[in-house]
Amino acid sequence: MTLKAVVTGGGSGIGLATATLLAGRGMRVACLDLDAPGEPFVGVKADVTDDEQVRRAVAEAAERLGGIDILVNNAGIGAQGTVEDNDDAEWRRVFDVNVFGMVRVARAALPYLRRSAHASIVNTCSVAATAGLPGRALYSATKGAVQSLTLAMAADHVREGIRVNCVNPGTADTPWVARLLDAADDPEAERAALRARQPMGRLVSAEEVAAAIAYLAGPDAGATTGTALAVDGGMQGLRLRPGGPVQELR
Repeated sequence: MTLKAVVTGGGSGIGLATATLLAGRGMRVACLDLDAPGEPFVGVKADVTDDEQVRRAVAEAAERLGGIDILVNNAGIGAQGTVEDNDDAEWRRVFDVNVFGMVRVARAALPYLRRSAHASIVNTCSVAATAGLPGRALYSATKGAVQSLTLAMAADHVREGIRVNCVNPGTADTPWVARLLDAADDPEAERAALRARQPMGRLVSAEEVAAAIAYLAGPDAGATTGTALAVDGGMQGLRLRPGGPVQELR
């Protein structure tokens, strides 16, 4: 049986890496994006802030794929600043994409997922949902909402045979991060700082996040729902001493 997957934000970064991996594993994949890619994917243009457009795009994807088994809710945007650095309009804009966008796409996809014997939703969340990061108040608030939404959806739909999980990447080497670095006064120093705050000492790759998404989406994770899988180089769970080996205090 060939599984059918829909990936939002599939035109670049983590979304494109995920779509590429799923297609490489033999799935039929539709990418929903403002700038949707073409072959080997089914490309459908969609703005996740427009409910009517989302419903049309999901319906088109389902028709062209022959159904939907997997939804990867990946479309999202970044935001910087403390709680006072962004006005109400910016808070609404980022929530509209990062949270309401996931709601719109999931709502449109659920009727198709209910017909699948292998239904799965994976939401792209962030370590910002579980770790306090400076200058990320708005972004962190949206990702905290995504993690809570994931748990609530998992509870709501488990008896319908639909699994819902999320991945929590650390700082990933994506086009958005590259743009932030390019805008910094000292891009190399900023990149070094981003690498240093992750215990593994490097940025996470889009392909590593895609591998986690593919696992949660696929049948090998058939007993997993309501889970947040960290792909963050140890950023959330590890507390290392600066420099030198770790010593145990007794």
